[in-house]
Amino acid sequence: MERSSGVLLHISSLPNEIGIGTFGESAYRFVDFLVESGQRYWQILPLGTTSYGDSPYQSFSAFAGNTHFIDFDLLAQAGLLEEADFKGVDFGSHPEYVDYARIFEARRPILEKAVRNFLAQSANKEAYDFFVADNAHWLEPFCEYMAIKEHFGLRPWYEWDEAARLREEAALAHYHQLLAEQMMYHRVTQYFFNQQWLALKEYANAHHIEIIGDMPIYVAEDSVEMWMTPQYFKTDENHRSTVIAGCPPDAFTADGQLWGNPIYDWDYMKQDNYQWWVQRIKESLKLYDVVRIDHFRGFESYWEIPAGDETAVNGQWVQGPSSALFRQIKKELGEVKIIAEDLGFMTDEVIAMRDETGFPGMKILQFGFGENDSADLPHHYVENSIAYVGTHDNETGLGWYQDSASEAARQHFNKYLNRSEDESVSHALNRGIAASVSKIAIYTMQDLLDLDNSARMNIPSTLGGNWQWRMKADAITPEVIDSLRDLTEVYFRMNLANTK
Repeated sequence: MERSSGVLLHISSLPNEIGIGTFGESAYRFVDFLVESGQRYWQILPLGTTSYGDSPYQSFSAFAGNTHFIDFDLLAQAGLLEEADFKGVDFGSHPEYVDYARIFEARRPILEKAVRNFLAQSANKEAYDFFVADNAHWLEPFCEYMAIKEHFGLRPWYEWDEAARLREEAALAHYHQLLAEQMMYHRVTQYFFNQQWLALKEYANAHHIEIIGDMPIYVAEDSVEMWMTPQYFKTDENHRSTVIAGCPPDAFTADGQLWGNPIYDWDYMKQDNYQWWVQRIKESLKLYDVVRIDHFRGFESYWEIPAGDETAVNGQWVQGPSSALFRQIKKELGEVKIIAEDLGFMTDEVIAMRDETGFPGMKILQFGFGENDSADLPHHYVENSIAYVGTHDNETGLGWYQDSASEAARQHFNKYLNRSEDESVSHALNRGIAASVSKIAIYTMQDLLDLDNSARMNIPSTLGGNWQWRMKADAITPEVIDSLRDLTEVYFRMNLANTK
C-alpha cells in the first residue's frame, strides 16, 4: 500500500445553520477539501444513534444510524420539506458547539413532517421497500425498541413493564398495533439516513476518498441488542448485566474507568461461530471502506467489573476470543480492512493477536515526549501502523502543549522535531506523523486549524461538555489547504489517484 494520509472530523462537527453537522452541502465540500489537499481518507466517529451523554460510543443500536445527521436541505430537494419548515428554527445559538438538548427537541417534528410527506408520495417506494426487506434483521427490532422506549417515556428497556421487557409475544403484538405510526417513523428515518449517507460515500469514493468508520467494541446497556438478544451477554435471570466493562486503575486514574457497558458471553458466541460479529462487520463494511475497532485489546482479554460497583478497582482480566474471532470473520468475509485501536495496556498476547490478524495498530505522537524513550516516538514506528497526533479522546496538539505537557516534554518535543520559532506546535506535530514510516497518517481537523483544548472532542470518564465541537463555516482557508497539501507532498503521501 502506498503512503497516504487523511483527516479525522466527525459528521457532527461539520458547519451549517441547523445546529449539528449533517450529510448535506458542507459534507460534500469537505470531501472537495480532502481532494484538493491530496488526502485519501476521511475518518469519522461512529454513526450510531446517541443516547446517554450524547456519546457515539453509547448507542441504542449496533446497526441503526443517527437521524441527527439527516440533512433538511436534501429532504427539501426531494420534495419532502419546505424551507420554511426548518429555516429560522432555533437549533442552538452557538455555531461552534452542538446543543444536543435543543437538537433533540427541534428536529423531531420536522422529521415527522418529512416522513408523512414521504408516505403520501408514490415515488421511491421501490427503493424504500428494498431497504426495509434487506435490513429487516436489525431494522424491525430497532423500530420496535425505539417505539416502545418512547411509549415508556424514553426509559430503558429494563424499566418497562415485564411483558414488554421480556418480549412476550402477546405484548409485542399489542405494541405493534398500538405504536404502528411510531415504528413507521423510525423505519422511514433510517431509510433517509441510509440514502443520504450512501450518496455522500459514493461521492467520496468517486473522488478517490475512502471512509474510515469507527466501531465501538461494546454496545450500551440501554440498547436493542440487550433487549432482543440477552443470550449474547453475561446476564442474570432478568436479563440484566452481571458484569460490566471498563479499564483497570493506572497512573492516570486511581479508580480505573467504569464504562458500564454489558460484556459479551464469548463462550455462547463461539457456539454459533461468532455470527453476530460477522454480521456486524459485514454491515459496517456497507457503510465504511475501512473499520477502526475501538478497544481492540478487549478481544484478547478484557477488564470485567462486578455490576453495581462504583469504581473499576475490583475488576479482573478475563480471556476473550482472541484471534479465533478474526479467523472466522476472514473465513466468511474474506480480507477486510480493519484498523486495530491497540492503545492502553498492551501485553505480548495482545500484540501477538494484532500481528496474527495483520491489522495495522495506532501510534499517538503526543504520548511520546518526556524523559523516556517511548514507543510512541516515530523512530519506533513500523510501516503497518496508523500515525496520529491524538484521537477524539485526547487533547488537541496545541492544548497538550499548553495545558498538560511538562517543561521537559516541551523541550524534548521542540528538539526532537527540530521546531523553529515560527512553526506552530500543531504543524510541528503534524509534520512529525507525516514524516514517519507509518503507511497512513491521520490529522485531526482541530490540529490542522491549530486549535486549543476549547475544541477538544471528548474527555474520557466525564459526562457533559463532550462531543460538541463544530468547525466554523469559514475555517478551511486557502492557507489551510496549501499547508496540508505541502505537508502531503513533501512526505510523499499524495493521493496519486487525484493527480492523474
